Amino acid sequence: QVRLAESGGGSVQAGGSLRLSCTASGYIHSTKCMGWSREVPGKEPEGIAAIYTGGSTRYAESVKGRFSISEDEAENTVYLQMDNLKPEDTAMYRCVYARDFGCTGAIHLFATQGRGTQVTVSS
Repeated sequence: QVRLAESGGGSVQAGGSLRLSCTASGYIHSTKCMGWSREVPGKEPEGIAAIYTGGSTRYAESVKGRFSISEDEAENTVYLQMDNLKPEDTAMYRCVYARDFGCTGAIHLFATQGRGTQVTVSS
């Protein structure tokens, strides 16, 4: 079983930056993917970034050019650097993890999900 622990959320003004971290523990698969989704009450969850074994990445159009996902494989940790934040980025950000063929699906549907960390961007 994989467990995910997120940190780094908070409040920031528009144009500011935040960095989220997520550390996976438990049995970590050799072929896996990790990423981030976000949720706003009343809206569908949105998968925004993922990184795959081998280092390839995927981003939602809404965050391309502003957010960057990276990983420290030795620490089983992924980071989400969020720059030029906008009020519409306000959401609960949740770390997600999947193994093997589970990585082919939508990011926000990855099998294992963390508890989330709140990001609030004020105008």
